[in-house]
Amino acid sequence: MRLGVNIDHVATVREARKTYEPSPVFAALLAQRAGADQITLHLREDRRHIQDRDLELIKELVILPVNLEMAPVEEMKRIALRVRPDRITLVPEKREEITTEGGLDVVSMREYLKDFLKEFKESGIEVSLFIEADRKQIEASKEVGADAIEIHTGRYANLWNEHRFAEAKEELERIREGAYYAKDLGLRVYAGHGLTYQNVRDILELEDCIEELNIGHSVVANAVILGMEQAVAKMLRILRRGE
Repeated sequence: MRLGVNIDHVATVREARKTYEPSPVFAALLAQRAGADQITLHLREDRRHIQDRDLELIKELVILPVNLEMAPVEEMKRIALRVRPDRITLVPEKREEITTEGGLDVVSMREYLKDFLKEFKESGIEVSLFIEADRKQIEASKEVGADAIEIHTGRYANLWNEHRFAEAKEELERIREGAYYAKDLGLRVYAGHGLTYQNVRDILELEDCIEELNIGHSVVANAVILGMEQAVAKMLRILRRGE
């Protein structure tokens, strides 16, 4: 499977102090150097982490495909059509949520999305919809003109993390069935949300129907830990030897 690295939470750390570091742009370049297949970022309406300039710089400097997660609203549409990411992924968005909760209800937004997506299709920007592995949502995604879907793996991840492995296996089977159904309809199939070094292993069983995973929080969280020793050592060298 391809790996899309979501660098949102590098910006979360930066915005905690409203300063200039750590840089999500630099993080994207490091992910590229490490072999990532794609950079994913979510420009939220409240700008809680990624800022407009981050998106612009990443699109300018990163040679990997850029996947912009965004709410299906006119402001984001204007930005996306100006910056022209390689892909947009429409996600549900609530101001009060900590992270994206569940998939987009494409069924209830069918007519709105048909019109909303026209300019993206005309501009050659790939359109993906972040949805649950539900047949009605998958069918509606095809109907409104999506090129792909990204299946929400949050429930599976939470069950696995809580050691409710039997239920996690059932959810994994639901994801499998949805992925195959979407593939049969001619949609490309991606997945993501809540995946970690540990719970992602079972998802790899679905490599024949899911071609890409987008993973962010776990990668950034582990980068903080795995890189801490080097960061402290560098500061000590500066303090003690004037590096």
